Amino acid sequence: MTRPVSVQPPSVDATHQDLLVLLARQTSLGALLDSIVSEAMRLTGADGGTLYLMKGEGHERSLHFSVVRTDSLGIAINGYAGDHVPMLPIKLYLDDEPNHHNVASHAALSGQTVCIEDAYTVDEFDFSGTKRFDASNGYRSKSFLTLPLTDHQDEVIGVLQLLNATTDNGEVVGFSDEVIPSIEALATYAAVSLNNQILIHSHKELLDAFIKSLARITDVRSPHTSLHCQRIPELTELIARAACEQKEGYFADFNLSEEEWYELSVAAWMHDCGKLATPDYVVEKATKLNLILDGIDAIKARFAARIAQRENEYLRAMLQGGDVATLQLEMDMELAQLRDDCAFLERSNLGGEFMRPEDQERVRGMAALTWRDNQGEEQRMLSDVEIHNLCISRGTLNDEERAIINRHIDITIDILEALPFPKHLKRVPEYAGGHHEKMNGKGFPRGLTRDQLSIPARMMGVADIFEALTAKERPYKKPMPLSQSFSILRKMRDEEHIDPDVYELFLTSGVWREYAERHLGDVQKDVDDVTPYL
Repeated sequence: MTRPVSVQPPSVDATHQDLLVLLARQTSLGALLDSIVSEAMRLTGADGGTLYLMKGEGHERSLHFSVVRTDSLGIAINGYAGDHVPMLPIKLYLDDEPNHHNVASHAALSGQTVCIEDAYTVDEFDFSGTKRFDASNGYRSKSFLTLPLTDHQDEVIGVLQLLNATTDNGEVVGFSDEVIPSIEALATYAAVSLNNQILIHSHKELLDAFIKSLARITDVRSPHTSLHCQRIPELTELIARAACEQKEGYFADFNLSEEEWYELSVAAWMHDCGKLATPDYVVEKATKLNLILDGIDAIKARFAARIAQRENEYLRAMLQGGDVATLQLEMDMELAQLRDDCAFLERSNLGGEFMRPEDQERVRGMAALTWRDNQGEEQRMLSDVEIHNLCISRGTLNDEERAIINRHIDITIDILEALPFPKHLKRVPEYAGGHHEKMNGKGFPRGLTRDQLSIPARMMGVADIFEALTAKERPYKKPMPLSQSFSILRKMRDEEHIDPDVYELFLTSGVWREYAERHLGDVQKDVDDVTPYL
Protein backbone atom coordinates (compact mmCIF):
# COMPACT_ATOMS: atom_id res chain seq x y z
CA MET A 1 0.00 0.00 0.00
CA THR A 2 1.31 3.43 -0.93
CA ARG A 3 -0.07 6.84 -0.02
CA PRO A 4 1.21 10.40 -0.60
CA VAL A 5 2.61 12.25 2.38
CA SER A 6 1.20 15.68 3.21
CA VAL A 7 3.89 18.28 3.78
CA GLN A 8 1.46 20.38 5.85
CA PRO A 9 1.67 19.68 9.59
CA PRO A 10 -1.45 17.98 10.93
CA SER A 11 -3.45 19.43 13.78
CA VAL A 12 -1.49 19.47 17.01
CA ASP A 13 -3.12 17.35 19.69
CA ALA A 14 -1.60 16.46 23.06
CA THR A 15 0.37 13.51 21.66
CA HIS A 16 1.76 15.60 18.85
CA GLN A 17 2.66 18.35 21.28
CA ASP A 18 4.70 15.85 23.30
CA LEU A 19 6.46 14.78 20.12
CA LEU A 20 7.24 18.37 19.20
CA VAL A 21 8.67 19.05 22.66
CA LEU A 22 10.70 15.83 22.62
CA LEU A 23 12.24 16.54 19.21
CA ALA A 24 12.87 20.20 19.99
CA ARG A 25 14.83 19.27 23.10
CA GLN A 26 17.47 17.37 21.14
CA THR A 27 20.60 19.50 20.78
CA SER A 28 22.68 17.16 18.63
CA LEU A 29 22.01 15.44 15.33
CA GLY A 30 22.85 12.01 16.76
CA ALA A 31 20.40 12.41 19.67
CA LEU A 32 17.67 13.68 17.35
CA LEU A 33 18.06 10.71 15.00
CA ASP A 34 17.83 8.31 17.93
CA SER A 35 14.69 10.06 19.22
CA ILE A 36 12.95 9.90 15.84
CA VAL A 37 13.54 6.15 15.48
CA SER A 38 12.79 5.24 19.10
CA GLU A 39 9.55 7.27 19.20
CA ALA A 40 8.38 5.80 15.90
CA MET A 41 9.08 2.30 17.19
CA ARG A 42 7.29 3.04 20.47
CA LEU A 43 4.18 4.41 18.76
CA THR A 44 3.89 1.44 16.39
CA GLY A 45 5.26 -1.37 18.55
CA ALA A 46 7.92 -2.00 15.91
CA ASP A 47 10.83 -4.31 16.67
CA GLY A 48 13.18 -2.40 14.38
CA GLY A 49 13.73 0.95 12.79
CA THR A 50 16.10 2.49 10.28
CA LEU A 51 16.64 6.14 9.47
CA TYR A 52 18.37 7.08 6.23
CA LEU A 53 19.71 10.54 5.42
CA MET A 54 19.87 11.84 1.87
CA LYS A 55 23.26 12.89 0.49
CA GLY A 56 24.46 14.02 -2.92
CA GLU A 57 22.85 15.93 -5.76
CA GLY A 58 20.72 14.94 -8.76
CA HIS A 59 21.33 11.43 -10.00
CA GLU A 60 24.20 11.06 -7.52
CA ARG A 61 21.81 11.10 -4.55
CA SER A 62 21.85 8.16 -2.17
CA LEU A 63 20.33 7.17 1.16
CA HIS A 64 22.89 6.64 3.90
CA PHE A 65 22.17 4.47 6.92
CA SER A 66 22.31 6.79 9.93
CA VAL A 67 20.45 4.88 12.65
CA VAL A 68 19.74 1.14 12.61
CA ARG A 69 17.90 -0.63 15.45
CA THR A 70 16.52 -4.13 15.91
CA ASP A 71 15.64 -4.64 19.57
CA SER A 72 15.20 -8.43 19.51
CA LEU A 73 18.68 -8.81 17.97
CA GLY A 74 20.32 -6.22 20.20
CA ILE A 75 21.33 -4.06 17.22
CA ALA A 76 21.68 -0.34 17.93
CA ILE A 77 23.86 1.67 15.55
CA ASN A 78 24.03 5.46 15.31
CA GLY A 79 26.51 6.78 12.76
CA TYR A 80 26.23 10.31 14.14
CA ALA A 81 27.09 9.14 17.63
CA GLY A 82 30.40 7.66 16.45
CA ASP A 83 29.26 4.11 15.65
CA HIS A 84 30.61 2.30 12.60
CA VAL A 85 27.88 1.77 10.01
CA PRO A 86 28.73 -1.34 7.94
CA MET A 87 25.84 -1.01 5.44
CA LEU A 88 26.42 0.52 2.01
CA PRO A 89 24.32 3.53 0.88
CA ILE A 90 21.28 2.94 -1.31
CA LYS A 91 21.52 4.75 -4.65
CA LEU A 92 18.41 6.51 -5.90
CA TYR A 93 19.53 6.04 -9.50
CA LEU A 94 21.13 3.02 -11.12
CA ASP A 95 22.62 3.67 -14.56
CA ASP A 96 20.69 6.96 -14.58
CA GLU A 97 17.40 5.10 -14.09
CA PRO A 98 15.27 5.67 -10.96
CA ASN A 99 15.77 2.87 -8.45
CA HIS A 100 12.20 1.82 -7.60
CA HIS A 101 13.29 -1.73 -6.81
CA ASN A 102 14.35 -0.79 -3.28
CA VAL A 103 11.47 0.23 -1.04
CA ALA A 104 13.44 2.99 0.70
CA SER A 105 14.65 4.59 -2.53
CA HIS A 106 11.11 4.23 -3.97
CA ALA A 107 9.66 6.14 -1.00
CA ALA A 108 12.28 8.87 -1.47
CA LEU A 109 11.66 9.15 -5.23
CA SER A 110 7.87 9.01 -5.07
CA GLY A 111 7.36 10.95 -1.84
CA GLN A 112 4.88 8.27 -0.72
CA THR A 113 4.44 6.12 2.35
CA VAL A 114 4.79 2.41 1.64
CA CYS A 115 3.15 -0.15 3.95
CA ILE A 116 3.97 -3.83 3.38
CA GLU A 117 2.32 -6.63 5.37
CA ASP A 118 4.83 -9.35 4.45
CA ALA A 119 8.04 -8.60 2.54
CA TYR A 120 8.45 -12.25 1.52
CA THR A 121 5.23 -12.14 -0.53
CA VAL A 122 5.93 -8.88 -2.38
CA ASP A 123 7.21 -8.89 -5.95
CA GLU A 124 7.18 -5.09 -6.45
CA PHE A 125 10.36 -4.54 -4.41
CA ASP A 126 13.65 -6.40 -4.09
CA PHE A 127 14.03 -7.82 -0.56
CA SER A 128 16.87 -10.22 -1.41
CA GLY A 129 19.25 -8.34 0.91
CA THR A 130 16.68 -8.53 3.71
CA LYS A 131 16.34 -12.28 3.22
CA ARG A 132 20.13 -12.74 3.35
CA PHE A 133 20.23 -10.75 6.60
CA ASP A 134 17.44 -12.91 8.05
CA ALA A 135 19.22 -16.13 7.06
CA SER A 136 22.49 -15.10 8.69
CA ASN A 137 20.87 -13.79 11.89
CA GLY A 138 18.05 -16.25 12.44
CA TYR A 139 15.48 -13.52 11.99
CA ARG A 140 12.23 -13.11 10.02
CA SER A 141 11.57 -9.66 8.57
CA LYS A 142 7.90 -9.34 7.82
CA SER A 143 5.95 -6.08 8.02
CA PHE A 144 7.50 -2.80 6.79
CA LEU A 145 6.37 0.81 7.05
CA THR A 146 8.54 3.18 5.00
CA LEU A 147 8.02 6.96 5.05
CA PRO A 148 9.87 9.77 3.28
CA LEU A 149 10.96 12.71 5.44
CA THR A 150 10.00 15.83 3.51
CA ASP A 151 11.14 19.31 4.55
CA HIS A 152 9.34 22.67 4.26
CA GLN A 153 10.55 23.00 0.65
CA ASP A 154 8.90 19.68 -0.26
CA GLU A 155 12.31 18.03 -0.66
CA VAL A 156 12.98 14.55 0.67
CA ILE A 157 15.88 14.75 3.14
CA GLY A 158 15.66 11.21 4.47
CA VAL A 159 13.59 8.06 4.88
CA LEU A 160 12.22 6.45 8.05
CA GLN A 161 11.60 2.71 7.89
CA LEU A 162 9.93 0.62 10.60
CA LEU A 163 10.09 -3.18 10.79
CA ASN A 164 7.87 -5.86 12.33
CA ALA A 165 4.96 -4.33 14.22
CA THR A 166 4.57 -6.59 17.26
CA THR A 167 1.60 -7.21 19.53
CA ASP A 168 1.82 -7.49 23.31
CA ASN A 169 2.01 -11.28 23.05
CA GLY A 170 4.94 -11.10 20.60
CA GLU A 171 3.08 -11.76 17.39
CA VAL A 172 4.41 -9.91 14.32
CA VAL A 173 1.57 -8.21 12.45
CA GLY A 174 1.13 -5.59 9.77
CA PHE A 175 1.15 -1.88 10.59
CA SER A 176 -2.47 -0.79 11.10
CA ASP A 177 -4.11 1.99 9.13
CA GLU A 178 -4.95 3.73 12.43
CA VAL A 179 -1.29 4.23 13.41
CA ILE A 180 -0.05 5.46 10.04
CA PRO A 181 -1.37 9.08 10.40
CA SER A 182 0.47 9.44 13.72
CA ILE A 183 3.70 8.17 12.19
CA GLU A 184 3.26 10.50 9.22
CA ALA A 185 2.79 13.36 11.69
CA LEU A 186 5.98 12.25 13.44
CA ALA A 187 7.73 12.14 10.06
CA THR A 188 6.61 15.71 9.34
CA TYR A 189 7.83 17.04 12.67
CA ALA A 190 10.97 14.95 12.39
CA ALA A 191 11.75 16.39 8.96
CA VAL A 192 11.47 19.96 10.28
CA SER A 193 13.67 19.25 13.31
CA LEU A 194 16.04 17.17 11.24
CA ASN A 195 16.40 19.87 8.62
CA ASN A 196 17.29 22.40 11.31
CA GLN A 197 19.82 20.06 12.88
CA ILE A 198 21.35 19.21 9.50
CA LEU A 199 21.70 22.92 8.80
CA ILE A 200 23.34 23.48 12.19
CA HIS A 201 25.55 20.43 11.66
CA SER A 202 26.63 21.62 8.20
CA HIS A 203 27.44 25.08 9.59
CA LYS A 204 29.51 23.44 12.32
CA GLU A 205 31.33 21.32 9.75
CA LEU A 206 32.03 24.45 7.72
CA LEU A 207 33.33 26.28 10.80
CA ASP A 208 35.51 23.28 11.73
CA ALA A 209 36.96 23.08 8.23
CA PHE A 210 37.62 26.82 8.16
CA ILE A 211 39.29 26.80 11.57
CA LYS A 212 41.51 23.85 10.69
CA SER A 213 42.40 25.42 7.35
CA LEU A 214 43.56 28.59 9.14
CA ALA A 215 45.67 26.48 11.50
CA ARG A 216 47.23 24.59 8.61
CA ILE A 217 47.96 27.84 6.77
CA THR A 218 49.71 29.10 9.92
CA ASP A 219 51.82 25.95 10.01
CA VAL A 220 52.48 25.83 6.26
CA ARG A 221 53.88 29.38 6.33
CA SER A 222 56.84 28.03 8.23
CA PRO A 223 58.30 24.52 8.01
CA HIS A 224 59.91 25.31 11.37
CA THR A 225 56.55 25.31 13.16
CA SER A 226 54.78 22.85 10.88
CA LEU A 227 52.18 20.72 12.66
CA HIS A 228 52.35 22.86 15.83
CA CYS A 229 48.80 24.17 15.41
CA GLN A 230 47.60 20.63 14.74
CA ARG A 231 49.36 19.05 17.73
CA ILE A 232 48.18 21.56 20.33
CA PRO A 233 44.47 20.58 20.05
CA GLU A 234 45.43 16.93 20.44
CA LEU A 235 47.67 17.50 23.45
CA THR A 236 45.26 19.93 25.13
CA GLU A 237 42.43 17.43 24.74
CA LEU A 238 44.57 14.67 26.29
CA ILE A 239 45.26 16.86 29.34
CA ALA A 240 41.61 17.93 29.66
CA ARG A 241 40.40 14.34 29.38
CA ALA A 242 42.80 13.27 32.12
CA ALA A 243 41.42 16.06 34.32
CA CYS A 244 37.82 14.93 33.69
CA GLU A 245 38.76 11.43 34.81
CA GLN A 246 40.12 12.61 38.18
CA LYS A 247 37.87 11.58 41.09
CA GLU A 248 39.75 13.43 43.81
CA GLY A 249 42.19 16.27 44.26
CA TYR A 250 42.27 19.59 42.42
CA PHE A 251 40.39 18.36 39.34
CA ALA A 252 37.75 16.30 41.17
CA ASP A 253 34.99 18.72 40.15
CA PHE A 254 36.33 19.52 36.69
CA ASN A 255 34.22 18.32 33.81
CA LEU A 256 33.32 19.43 30.29
CA SER A 257 30.01 19.16 28.52
CA GLU A 258 29.82 18.35 24.82
CA GLU A 259 29.58 22.07 24.02
CA GLU A 260 32.53 22.87 26.32
CA TRP A 261 34.65 20.22 24.60
CA TYR A 262 33.90 21.86 21.29
CA GLU A 263 34.70 25.28 22.73
CA LEU A 264 38.09 24.01 23.92
CA SER A 265 38.79 22.41 20.53
CA VAL A 266 38.03 25.64 18.64
CA ALA A 267 40.28 27.62 20.99
CA ALA A 268 43.15 25.13 20.63
CA TRP A 269 42.96 25.15 16.83
CA MET A 270 42.85 28.97 16.77
CA HIS A 271 45.43 29.67 19.48
CA ASP A 272 48.11 30.92 17.05
CA CYS A 273 45.96 32.42 14.29
CA GLY A 274 47.62 35.80 14.92
CA LYS A 275 50.85 34.44 13.47
CA LEU A 276 49.32 34.94 10.04
CA ALA A 277 50.11 38.64 10.55
CA THR A 278 53.70 38.02 11.75
CA PRO A 279 56.39 38.93 9.16
CA ASP A 280 57.97 35.96 7.44
CA TYR A 281 61.52 37.00 8.29
CA VAL A 282 60.67 36.72 12.01
CA VAL A 283 58.73 33.45 11.75
CA GLU A 284 61.47 32.00 9.53
CA LYS A 285 64.44 33.29 11.53
CA ALA A 286 66.37 30.06 11.83
CA THR A 287 69.62 31.67 13.02
CA LYS A 288 70.50 34.89 14.82
CA LEU A 289 71.75 36.61 11.67
CA ASN A 290 69.08 35.26 9.36
CA LEU A 291 66.92 37.81 7.56
CA ILE A 292 66.26 36.89 3.95
CA LEU A 293 69.67 35.19 3.79
CA ASP A 294 71.86 34.06 6.65
CA GLY A 295 74.27 36.92 7.46
CA ILE A 296 76.89 34.52 8.78
CA ASP A 297 78.02 33.91 5.19
CA ALA A 298 79.04 37.56 4.82
CA ILE A 299 81.00 37.40 8.07
CA LYS A 300 82.77 34.20 6.97
CA ALA A 301 83.70 35.93 3.73
CA ARG A 302 85.22 38.85 5.70
CA PHE A 303 87.23 36.46 7.84
CA ALA A 304 88.44 34.66 4.72
CA ALA A 305 89.51 38.02 3.25
CA ARG A 306 91.25 39.00 6.50
CA ILE A 307 93.11 35.68 6.63
CA ALA A 308 94.27 36.07 3.03
CA GLN A 309 95.33 39.65 3.68
CA ARG A 310 97.35 38.68 6.76
CA GLU A 311 99.05 35.87 4.84
CA ASN A 312 100.09 38.37 2.15
CA GLU A 313 101.38 40.81 4.78
CA TYR A 314 103.57 38.14 6.36
CA LEU A 315 104.86 36.95 3.01
CA ARG A 316 105.87 40.50 2.11
CA ALA A 317 107.57 40.87 5.47
CA MET A 318 109.54 37.69 4.86
CA LEU A 319 110.58 38.84 1.38
CA GLN A 320 111.80 42.10 2.88
CA GLY A 321 114.21 40.22 5.10
CA GLY A 322 112.21 39.57 8.24
CA ASP A 323 112.99 36.64 10.49
CA VAL A 324 111.17 33.75 8.87
CA ALA A 325 110.73 31.65 12.01
CA THR A 326 109.35 34.56 14.03
CA LEU A 327 107.06 35.72 11.27
CA GLN A 328 105.83 32.16 10.64
CA LEU A 329 105.00 31.71 14.33
CA GLU A 330 103.18 35.06 14.50
CA MET A 331 101.25 34.30 11.33
CA ASP A 332 100.22 30.81 12.49
CA MET A 333 99.04 32.15 15.85
CA GLU A 334 97.04 35.02 14.34
CA LEU A 335 95.46 32.90 11.63
CA ALA A 336 94.54 30.21 14.17
CA GLN A 337 92.87 32.87 16.30
CA LEU A 338 90.94 34.26 13.32
CA ARG A 339 89.75 30.79 12.36
CA ASP A 340 88.75 30.04 15.95
CA ASP A 341 86.88 33.37 16.18
CA CYS A 342 85.02 32.63 12.95
CA ALA A 343 84.06 29.11 14.10
CA PHE A 344 82.90 30.58 17.42
CA LEU A 345 80.65 33.08 15.62
CA GLU A 346 79.20 30.28 13.48
CA ARG A 347 78.26 28.37 16.65
CA SER A 348 76.89 31.49 18.31
CA ASN A 349 74.73 32.20 15.28
CA LEU A 350 72.83 28.94 15.73
CA GLY A 351 71.20 30.08 18.96
CA GLY A 352 70.10 27.77 21.73
CA GLU A 353 68.57 27.73 25.16
CA PHE A 354 71.28 29.89 26.80
CA MET A 355 74.36 31.90 25.79
CA ARG A 356 76.88 32.49 28.55
CA PRO A 357 77.73 36.10 29.47
CA GLU A 358 81.43 35.44 28.79
CA ASP A 359 80.56 34.29 25.26
CA GLN A 360 78.57 37.46 24.74
CA GLU A 361 81.58 39.51 25.87
CA ARG A 362 83.80 37.63 23.45
CA VAL A 363 81.48 38.65 20.60
CA ARG A 364 81.55 42.28 21.72
CA GLY A 365 85.34 42.14 21.97
CA MET A 366 85.50 41.39 18.24
CA ALA A 367 84.24 44.88 17.48
CA ALA A 368 87.90 45.92 17.14
CA LEU A 369 88.65 43.39 14.38
CA THR A 370 88.98 44.86 10.88
CA TRP A 371 89.46 43.81 7.27
CA ARG A 372 90.15 45.73 4.04
CA ASP A 373 87.46 45.95 1.37
CA ASN A 374 88.04 45.95 -2.40
CA GLN A 375 88.94 49.66 -2.23
CA GLY A 376 91.61 48.98 0.38
CA GLU A 377 89.55 50.71 3.10
CA GLU A 378 89.58 49.37 6.65
CA GLN A 379 86.15 48.03 7.64
CA ARG A 380 84.87 46.56 10.89
CA MET A 381 84.59 42.80 10.93
CA LEU A 382 81.23 42.98 12.75
CA SER A 383 78.62 45.74 12.55
CA ASP A 384 76.72 46.92 15.62
CA VAL A 385 73.59 45.14 14.37
CA GLU A 386 75.49 41.88 13.92
CA ILE A 387 76.99 42.13 17.40
CA HIS A 388 73.56 42.86 18.83
CA ASN A 389 72.07 39.78 17.17
CA LEU A 390 74.98 37.45 17.90
CA CYS A 391 74.66 38.30 21.61
CA ILE A 392 71.05 37.07 21.79
CA SER A 393 70.98 35.05 25.00
CA ARG A 394 68.22 32.55 24.10
CA GLY A 395 67.02 31.33 20.73
CA THR A 396 67.49 33.36 17.56
CA LEU A 397 65.25 36.40 18.11
CA ASN A 398 66.47 39.71 19.48
CA ASP A 399 64.27 41.76 21.79
CA GLU A 400 62.73 43.73 18.94
CA GLU A 401 61.91 40.61 16.94
CA ARG A 402 60.59 38.81 20.01
CA ALA A 403 58.25 41.73 20.61
CA ILE A 404 57.04 41.37 17.02
CA ILE A 405 56.37 37.66 17.34
CA ASN A 406 54.84 38.08 20.80
CA ARG A 407 52.44 40.49 19.19
CA HIS A 408 50.81 37.47 17.54
CA ILE A 409 48.91 36.71 20.72
CA ASP A 410 47.46 40.24 20.81
CA ILE A 411 46.41 39.80 17.20
CA THR A 412 44.94 36.39 18.02
CA ILE A 413 42.83 37.91 20.79
CA ASP A 414 41.79 40.84 18.57
CA ILE A 415 40.71 38.45 15.81
CA LEU A 416 38.81 36.13 18.12
CA GLU A 417 37.12 38.88 20.13
CA ALA A 418 35.92 40.45 16.87
CA LEU A 419 34.18 37.22 15.81
CA PRO A 420 30.49 36.92 16.77
CA PHE A 421 30.85 33.62 18.59
CA PRO A 422 27.57 32.12 19.87
CA LYS A 423 27.06 31.85 23.61
CA HIS A 424 28.53 28.35 23.89
CA LEU A 425 31.81 29.56 22.28
CA LYS A 426 32.19 32.84 24.19
CA ARG A 427 35.29 31.67 26.08
CA VAL A 428 37.29 30.82 22.97
CA PRO A 429 39.23 34.15 23.05
CA GLU A 430 40.13 33.68 26.74
CA TYR A 431 41.23 30.06 26.30
CA ALA A 432 43.28 30.78 23.17
CA GLY A 433 44.64 34.11 24.37
CA GLY A 434 45.93 32.88 27.72
CA HIS A 435 48.54 30.32 26.73
CA HIS A 436 51.46 32.79 27.12
CA GLU A 437 50.37 34.12 30.50
CA LYS A 438 52.31 33.12 33.64
CA MET A 439 50.88 32.12 37.00
CA ASN A 440 52.79 34.97 38.71
CA GLY A 441 51.27 37.59 36.42
CA LYS A 442 54.50 38.26 34.50
CA GLY A 443 53.42 36.73 31.20
CA PHE A 444 51.86 38.39 28.19
CA PRO A 445 49.84 39.96 26.71
CA ARG A 446 47.73 40.98 29.72
CA GLY A 447 49.80 39.93 32.70
CA LEU A 448 47.04 37.72 34.12
CA THR A 449 47.64 35.66 37.25
CA ARG A 450 46.68 32.05 37.91
CA ASP A 451 43.44 33.05 39.61
CA GLN A 452 42.48 35.14 36.59
CA LEU A 453 43.00 32.30 34.12
CA SER A 454 40.59 29.46 33.44
CA ILE A 455 41.74 25.87 33.82
CA PRO A 456 41.54 25.21 30.04
CA ALA A 457 43.76 28.25 29.36
CA ARG A 458 46.33 26.95 31.85
CA MET A 459 46.19 23.51 30.22
CA MET A 460 46.84 25.03 26.83
CA GLY A 461 49.86 26.87 28.25
CA VAL A 462 51.50 23.60 29.36
CA ALA A 463 50.62 21.93 26.06
CA ASP A 464 52.11 24.80 24.04
CA ILE A 465 55.43 24.74 25.91
CA PHE A 466 55.83 20.96 25.91
CA GLU A 467 55.12 20.74 22.18
CA ALA A 468 57.66 23.49 21.46
CA LEU A 469 60.35 21.79 23.58
CA THR A 470 59.93 18.38 21.98
CA ALA A 471 59.10 19.44 18.39
CA LYS A 472 61.43 18.06 15.74
CA GLU A 473 61.05 20.93 13.25
CA ARG A 474 62.52 23.88 15.19
CA PRO A 475 65.61 25.20 13.33
CA TYR A 476 67.36 26.75 16.32
CA LYS A 477 67.50 23.63 18.46
CA LYS A 478 67.39 19.87 18.38
CA PRO A 479 64.21 18.17 19.66
CA MET A 480 64.60 17.76 23.41
CA PRO A 481 64.33 14.41 25.12
CA LEU A 482 61.68 13.97 27.77
CA SER A 483 64.19 14.29 30.61
CA GLN A 484 65.33 17.74 29.49
CA SER A 485 61.77 18.86 28.71
CA PHE A 486 60.51 17.77 32.13
CA SER A 487 63.43 19.53 33.84
CA ILE A 488 62.56 22.77 32.08
CA LEU A 489 58.86 22.41 32.87
CA ARG A 490 59.67 21.68 36.52
CA LYS A 491 61.76 24.85 36.70
CA MET A 492 58.95 26.82 35.07
CA ARG A 493 56.55 25.42 37.66
CA ASP A 494 58.88 26.41 40.50
CA GLU A 495 59.21 29.92 39.07
CA GLU A 496 55.39 30.19 38.80
CA HIS A 497 55.38 30.29 35.02
CA ILE A 498 53.07 27.29 34.50
CA ASP A 499 50.22 25.91 36.59
CA PRO A 500 51.53 23.42 39.20
CA ASP A 501 48.34 21.32 39.25
CA VAL A 502 48.19 21.01 35.48
CA TYR A 503 51.89 20.12 35.42
CA GLU A 504 51.40 17.39 38.06
CA LEU A 505 48.38 16.04 36.19
CA PHE A 506 50.35 16.04 32.95
CA LEU A 507 53.04 13.83 34.49
CA THR A 508 51.07 11.56 36.83
CA SER A 509 48.24 10.79 34.39
CA GLY A 510 50.64 9.50 31.75
CA VAL A 511 49.41 11.98 29.14
CA TRP A 512 53.01 12.68 28.20
CA ARG A 513 53.60 8.99 27.47
CA GLU A 514 50.61 8.74 25.12
CA TYR A 515 51.69 11.89 23.28
CA ALA A 516 55.32 10.71 23.10
CA GLU A 517 54.32 7.42 21.50
CA ARG A 518 52.56 9.33 18.71
CA HIS A 519 54.96 12.18 18.04
CA LEU A 520 58.41 11.76 19.63
CA GLY A 521 61.41 9.93 18.26
CA ASP A 522 62.84 6.92 20.07
CA VAL A 523 65.91 8.84 21.22
CA GLN A 524 63.64 11.38 22.96
CA LYS A 525 61.85 8.74 25.05
CA ASP A 526 64.41 8.55 27.84
CA VAL A 527 62.05 8.66 30.86
CA ASP A 528 60.12 5.79 32.45
CA ASP A 529 59.60 7.17 35.95
CA VAL A 530 58.43 10.79 36.32
CA THR A 531 58.85 10.84 40.12
CA PRO A 532 62.14 12.86 40.00
CA TYR A 533 60.37 15.62 38.07
CA LEU A 534 57.38 16.07 40.39
